[in-house]
Amino acid sequence: MKSIERELHCPVCEEMVKQPIVLPCMHSVCVLCAAEVLVQRGYPPPELPPEPNTPTSSPITRSPRQTRRPPPKTDRLDRVIRTVCGTHPGRRRKDTPPVIMLFPCPTCGKDVELGERGLADCLRNLTLERIVERYRHTVSLGSMAVMCQFCKPPQALEATKGCADCRSNFCNECFKLYHPWGTPRAQHEHILPTHSFRPKVLVCVEHEQERLQFYCRSCQRLLCPLCKLRRAHSGHKIMPIALAYQTLKTVNIINMPNIAVAKEQLNQCVSELRGVLAERQGALAMFLEGARAQRAGTLNAQLSEKQSLLENAALLTYTQELLKETDQSCFVQAARVTHNRLVKAIENLQHFSLSADPSFRHFQMDVSRELKALSSMDFIQAPLAPVIDTQKTLAYDQLYLCWRLPQDSAPAWHYSVEYQRKVGSSGSNGTHCSWQRLDDVGGTSAVIDKLEMDSVYVLRVRGCNKAGFGEYSEEVYLHTPPAPVLSFCLDSRWGLHAERVALGKGQTYARSVPGMTLLQAADRALTSCHLTSDLLVADVSITQGRHYWACSVEPGSYLVKVGVGIEAKLQEWFHLPQDMASPRYDPDSGHDSGAEDALDNPPPFCFLTMGMGKILLPKCGASNTSTGPLTAPLPPRLGLCLDFEKGRLTFYDAHSLRVLWEGTVDCSAPVCPAFCFIGGGALQLQEQIANRNTEQNPPRRVTIQTRATDAGH
Repeated sequence: MKSIERELHCPVCEEMVKQPIVLPCMHSVCVLCAAEVLVQRGYPPPELPPEPNTPTSSPITRSPRQTRRPPPKTDRLDRVIRTVCGTHPGRRRKDTPPVIMLFPCPTCGKDVELGERGLADCLRNLTLERIVERYRHTVSLGSMAVMCQFCKPPQALEATKGCADCRSNFCNECFKLYHPWGTPRAQHEHILPTHSFRPKVLVCVEHEQERLQFYCRSCQRLLCPLCKLRRAHSGHKIMPIALAYQTLKTVNIINMPNIAVAKEQLNQCVSELRGVLAERQGALAMFLEGARAQRAGTLNAQLSEKQSLLENAALLTYTQELLKETDQSCFVQAARVTHNRLVKAIENLQHFSLSADPSFRHFQMDVSRELKALSSMDFIQAPLAPVIDTQKTLAYDQLYLCWRLPQDSAPAWHYSVEYQRKVGSSGSNGTHCSWQRLDDVGGTSAVIDKLEMDSVYVLRVRGCNKAGFGEYSEEVYLHTPPAPVLSFCLDSRWGLHAERVALGKGQTYARSVPGMTLLQAADRALTSCHLTSDLLVADVSITQGRHYWACSVEPGSYLVKVGVGIEAKLQEWFHLPQDMASPRYDPDSGHDSGAEDALDNPPPFCFLTMGMGKILLPKCGASNTSTGPLTAPLPPRLGLCLDFEKGRLTFYDAHSLRVLWEGTVDCSAPVCPAFCFIGGGALQLQEQIANRNTEQNPPRRVTIQTRATDAGH
């Protein structure tokens, strides 16, 4: 208890707190000290509770470690008021406008707003009072004894218990007498003896007799049932006081040993590094000693050669003495033998070298990289906010989200992907549903399914490693298709010229190359270039419902038509090329321009023409002659939505789902998605996010219908 004495001091008077109140910044000061500070700043004097004059709260019982200040005089506050504010006779308090009081908190150094009521809005810190009281009873220095209030003098005993309900002090015998077993009084709360009994529960400062039963996490303050109903707390996270107590207590219990665990882990990591360094140092020292012993053995093996070198030195001395011989016959006799020995000795000297290098200059260590790694050693950081790749992220049959971590980010062990559907307006005023989450996502991409059609979804992602979760990425918005996605392949049985059009693997990609047939057709006068067009249709027919699909056209394509048509009419069109010279079935705009009844009956085809990086948007209607065709930039992906019942085909920018154009088509018979090439070009069907098996793609004809149809249909 003595170690917490510093926490029990008022930051204003630096003495043990007395009647502490909690400021809006959650720091505590004495109520009298707070009043003095406000008066010194020119605010009107607040209404204060009477200062207790009891042994447990008098300056005599303050901590003996601090210098005792003189007891406060009763006229201290009045003198401050007269000095700072002065007197204003005849002025009534009602006439003054409400003043928002700002209190300079000495702990955090900020001016905190107290509100119009000032200190009256601040709650009393009963917890701090209890701790101060327990501290004083534990230290027991200078404290005065609390006597039992029910013992008859002169045998009054010292009190051992205090009753918070009776607000009285008892000795053991009197407590048993006035709280007999089996009565309601036996359930009273007993505390340490005291001269100042605090209320058992906190009550609201605005609504008297209303207990504080709730805690607002958004405002971080206690609420009574009436405060909870206020509009100011609408939408806030409010929980019962018991749940808030349990939550905060659990958090504190968990956090207290966390620092000890972190220090233990730090010491363990440093000890492991020291052990590895010591082990490596011993291994390198042993390797160095082994090299020294090996070289010493090799050099010792050359001692015999050293002996021969010594003999050569003696031969040289002998030769020098031989040169001094004056007897010619003796010199000639000995010179020939000596010369041969000298030649051999010189050869040995020229070829002699040490078998081992006596120096150890190449046994050097470069520890610059290790020193850099050790100097940069730090605690593990949580990953930075991921960056979502908007080019790869898309919405089709499912949502596909792709992201990456910044270059200087710590690695992530796994990711958490969160998404929610936006309800209402597409602007900033739209509301959102609750967040849904995909946990433990490995890699840098995720697929989200079971989504609602024609809805806007908000997505975000964050990484996680041993240090915990990092920050969220920026939110991205994806619009799901307006109808279920139609899956199909390209059927090349109609109007396909193998020398001009080639299909890719899986029959979802097609490329057209202009050849000699186009040149020959262009040489014929007044002949439509449609004679050299190539048609690709889907291997699926539609007879009911709404369906959506998307494709991308290469910007460098010459002319590509994308749309739908009646299956029988498409077949007739390409099997009877002579009719194509007639503009009756010209599918450029989707309208039958050669028939008088075309205004009443929808056309059998509906196409949009695109090429050379542009898309041709036909005029809005047959009756509207003022608005002609327009061109727009070709979007990266083109989306189509067919409503079979309404006979309406809508073209979208598949990335933003912005409507480009809407046309009508005759849906009295099965309708097929169709693609037409005129000249060179390329087209790619949008692949579904859900990986489907493309290894086996047998030719097929599928009709989507739920009711039986006759053979002619």
